[in-house]
Amino acid sequence: MGGGTIGGWAACFLREAGLSVLLVEAGTLGCGASSRAAGMVRAQGGTEAAVRLGVWSQAFYRGQRERYGVDSGFVETGYYMPCFSEADVATARDRIARQREWGLAAEWVDPDDVDARNPAMAPGRTWGASYYAGDGWVDPPRNVLAYATVLATSGVRVWERTAFTGLVTAGGRVTGVETSRGEVGCSSVVLTGGPRLAAVGAAAGAQRIWSGGTRHQVVVTAAHPGLAADRLPMVFDVASGIYWRPEDGGLLWGMSNPDEPPGEAVDFDQGYFARMRARMAALVPVTAGLGLRRQWAATIDYTPDHLPILGPLLAADGSPVAGAWVAAAGGHGMMWGPGVSRAAADLALAGTTEVVDVTDLGMDRFDSSGRSRLAADPIALPFPAQA
Repeated sequence: MGGGTIGGWAACFLREAGLSVLLVEAGTLGCGASSRAAGMVRAQGGTEAAVRLGVWSQAFYRGQRERYGVDSGFVETGYYMPCFSEADVATARDRIARQREWGLAAEWVDPDDVDARNPAMAPGRTWGASYYAGDGWVDPPRNVLAYATVLATSGVRVWERTAFTGLVTAGGRVTGVETSRGEVGCSSVVLTGGPRLAAVGAAAGAQRIWSGGTRHQVVVTAAHPGLAADRLPMVFDVASGIYWRPEDGGLLWGMSNPDEPPGEAVDFDQGYFARMRARMAALVPVTAGLGLRRQWAATIDYTPDHLPILGPLLAADGSPVAGAWVAAAGGHGMMWGPGVSRAAADLALAGTTEVVDVTDLGMDRFDSSGRSRLAADPIALPFPAQA
């Protein structure tokens, strides 16, 4: 397993269950998107799986300090998803109804209340918004520090700068893993890897894992009185794929380009940023002309249907490899990470989990072209159509 959020917390959970655990990481703990994310933690998903993973993860973040003595810095502020058309309103109201059926206390907020609660936004722009008070964000580097601390204090062995190079099997069951430091015997393995998970699967001799990588960009503006935290709750403009939240007196916002070919990329795309900056200035006028304190890009993982992958590893012939499990957050490592990690650990321990129904979340939901039999989660960043 890798040393990002999914692999890190899964290793912690498995160690808590009494197992001897080795975490293998090609780089260093959190060196990928886990330390470069924006940290948004949203339970307002468009599918039941998304909602349940978000709710579980938020509860975990809230309880970290009491459980471990460290935490990921979760801040609960609520999250607005504004509507800009009559069609948006109908979609949002339907989504809220389904979310409430799944136990999430989401609510509809009328246009005047959206303006009153979001003083930094341009008034009179929205037709209202969906909202959930329990949503918030974590501090990504602090999250890496949290699971690194738990790994160290609980006795998980961590091999950094060590590549996973293959599985060892006998009779269709895992008996070990091959690494750049040698072979290690084991009876169970959880394969993670974020945007490189497909390569991990290939090294394991498995069917293609339909998880890819794509560039995601984040900026933080200079501080401004109009961007004080009490004027600036979290907002996700689903239509443009822009989200924002307060950050040290300024505004943190992120974006992904759906027209960009998939692949690893960490260079900042100034052209796409300029296009999205115009949209941001129209929605939050104070950002027009406001300087930036930070800007960065990271490669994040995604799946074609924007849903996680949780299930057995499938060999090249389609048969499950006993003792081998796959875990991917589908581009939602901070948002679903602890829930996906807990579910993966449960699968490795008992073959089942109560976090989320994983019946249809395995590798087998994709055909040979990467088409999923599941409807895509509609509340997601604008990822590419295929992995």
